[in-house]
Amino acid sequence: MKRRPLARFAIAGLWLAAALGCGPAAAQVVELRDDRGVAHRFAAPPKRIVVLLPSLTESVWALGGGGRLVGVDRYSNWPAELAHLPRLGGLDDAQIEAIAALRPDVVLASTSARSLDRLEALGLRVLRLKSDTHADVRRTLGLLATLLGTPVEAERVWAALQRELDAAARRVPAAARGQRVYFEIGGAPHAAGASSFIGETLARLGLSNIVPAGMGPFPKLNPEFVVRAKPDLVMGAQREQEAMAARPGWSSLAAIRKGRSCAFATPQYELLIRPGPRLGEAAAVLADCLERLGPP
Repeated sequence: MKRRPLARFAIAGLWLAAALGCGPAAAQVVELRDDRGVAHRFAAPPKRIVVLLPSLTESVWALGGGGRLVGVDRYSNWPAELAHLPRLGGLDDAQIEAIAALRPDVVLASTSARSLDRLEALGLRVLRLKSDTHADVRRTLGLLATLLGTPVEAERVWAALQRELDAAARRVPAAARGQRVYFEIGGAPHAAGASSFIGETLARLGLSNIVPAGMGPFPKLNPEFVVRAKPDLVMGAQREQEAMAARPGWSSLAAIRKGRSCAFATPQYELLIRPGPRLGEAAAVLADCLERLGPP
């Protein structure tokens, strides 16, 4: 009987902790806002995650959440440990029924993935994120780390990425700095502008972009724009390089005539165009090419 007052005090303490938001359950609540401005509240960090963008898949893995992935898009091919996961189409042709059948706690996708409205109509949570710039990548890492319940991991990954970028920049030959570069995305006429995450990486390496920031991160270009700009270097996918010289006026470009180009094989190119935790590795690939090319 003498123990009852103590029990009552203990129970009262638990109620007070819960009311103040200090209890174990309250500590697990996740609240965040995606890049559409939509607020999301989760009672606990998601345990079942579907991702429909390779850069987001890689980010979840780098943040320690790989074990929570239950399905990914067809293009998510890193790391190899995820090869066994179901492939669920892409942003434009997501397999809605297959995704719903996996019962994910959340689906991660790009802000441009309008086809996923059907998932939300089915009651699924869709977190839409945008990563056009380095700042976007850092913010996305922070949001995903919060979602996973491991917020400190975001700064760890970001700090490692910055060290890799700095190391790549130190390797760039002095003669390469200041050269004007054209980086082609997915075949002409799209390019990585100065305001894109690719453009920012090029700037970290000391290069100048022929596509000014004012044109947007990934503008659609008239091929004549490149001819008039006369880049010192041309970069892009290996599969597109042969076609470049055949474009009207491009054979006159010194970069084409002198072989001043970086033609990236598919694995390297995919690495370069993904705004995620491997930005530092991408910078190293660019530095490798600049070292191979040597002085202009």
